[in-house]
Amino acid sequence: MTPERVEELIAQLDCGEVRVAEPDGDGGWRVNDDAQRAILEYFRLRAMEPQEVGPFSYHDKIPLKHDYDRLGVRVVPPAVARYGAYLSPGVVMMPSYVNIGAWVGPRTMVDTWATVGSGAQIGADVHLAGGVGIGGVLEPPGARPVIVEDGAFIGSRSILTEGVRVGSGAVLGPNVSLTRTVPIIDVTGEQAIEHRGSVPPRAVVVPGTRPRAFPAGTYHLACALIIGWRSESTDLRVSLNEALREHGLAG
Repeated sequence: MTPERVEELIAQLDCGEVRVAEPDGDGGWRVNDDAQRAILEYFRLRAMEPQEVGPFSYHDKIPLKHDYDRLGVRVVPPAVARYGAYLSPGVVMMPSYVNIGAWVGPRTMVDTWATVGSGAQIGADVHLAGGVGIGGVLEPPGARPVIVEDGAFIGSRSILTEGVRVGSGAVLGPNVSLTRTVPIIDVTGEQAIEHRGSVPPRAVVVPGTRPRAFPAGTYHLACALIIGWRSESTDLRVSLNEALREHGLAG
């Protein structure tokens, strides 16, 4: 890939003309591995240089986004978004971080100390609560990034990595930690149903554990539990506490 093509793709990522991944129209997601390669090559092409932003001083390879007024984005100091990330109109960034290649949908809240990693795709009307960690995925090219679909609520200190997909309208309680291999167990029926790497739409999810036998004894490993499904009344209130209270998990 030529340097000129790399610069072109990064500029298109920055303004939202190109995405690292996007819906394929059949309920899945299509990954743009050229965009992932361009980001990796952009790091190699760029040199370290000082940047002065008001009272803050930085030394980095990637410029910062700017012109938020024109974009219709609210950014509270000292929030940072890198050039090559796209922020849709109505996004609110409390003191937080959005990395290159990420796409953040309209009216989404990136709350205090939340981080959105490289290439992550965050839908419209999403709330990433305080301290949420959305991991970056760029390698190998073609790997699915972390995806949080429209209307999802990700509770404080939750962590999503390794291309995990959270379905539209899902609610994750505080401290849910998901990778591709962490079991997501639906316990709402008579028989448990296990998912991995993907939270179904409108699921209400909390942290859990389950026992596993080892030579040294039986220990409990982390999992996540689907304890219910988001209701229309919860949609109207848009409250994590309300969603958990419906299932007996909030005071």
